[in-house]
Amino acid sequence: MTVSIVTDSAAALPPDLARTHGVTVVPMWLNVDGESIHEGDVGLDALLARGDVKTSGPTPGEFEAAARGVRGADGVVILTIASTMSATYEAAVLGARAVGSDVRVVDTRTAAGAQALVVLAAAEAAQQERPVAEVVAAADRAAREVHLVATLPGLDHLVRSGRVPNIAGRAGRLLGIAPMFQFRDGRAHALRPALGMGAALDRIAASVGRGHPAPARLHVAALHAGAEADAQALLDRVVEQHHPATTFLASFGTVMTVHTGPGLIGLAWRWERGPER
Repeated sequence: MTVSIVTDSAAALPPDLARTHGVTVVPMWLNVDGESIHEGDVGLDALLARGDVKTSGPTPGEFEAAARGVRGADGVVILTIASTMSATYEAAVLGARAVGSDVRVVDTRTAAGAQALVVLAAAEAAQQERPVAEVVAAADRAAREVHLVATLPGLDHLVRSGRVPNIAGRAGRLLGIAPMFQFRDGRAHALRPALGMGAALDRIAASVGRGHPAPARLHVAALHAGAEADAQALLDRVVEQHHPATTFLASFGTVMTVHTGPGLIGLAWRWERGPER
């Protein structure tokens, strides 16, 4: 491979896929009761049981070290979580400048499994020994094509964190509402809530096939925060209906789950169109 690929752990890229595609993952940071630890060093249950938890991205020096460590003959492409969500992109830019002009940074404008699908598009181009400009173009095209929709079993965690008013949380519990959101243009947008998790998952599964281009290859990732069986069942439904070219199941990173709480289930997908002309 002449171009090396680097991303941050917010992409929720499973370790086996990262190894297979030659992707270097730089971990995000958690600050738990004043102690700084890397994402993945503490399990989700233990983390949620702790006190004050803050999150942050990798430092410029960590991106610089990662890029120097894997620098390919034609350079490095670093793909980050959306710059609207985190200072990670700015840190990657600073780290890239310290290495040199053959390191490019791409703001994927998304997160979690959708970010992972963008990373895999770039890695596929790199494995085909395309030049760095074409690897970046493949990532930009994938970033325009990805979708990410998710649901939560309730609003309790968001109420406790202060992100949702308590009155909304009480109403949600009384009505059995499952909040839903989609991530687009670098931000989370609330969708019409569903009457229960079953209805929410039905809507997510149905949304995959809505208005997709033909012909096109489907790439899909199911994500969860402590709800693996339900996420796998959702993925199985999509596989049975659409026969994707790429499928994987992954955990939402603890950095994201700190903000949303456990029980989160989501689906990221991308209908890959033919080459642009």
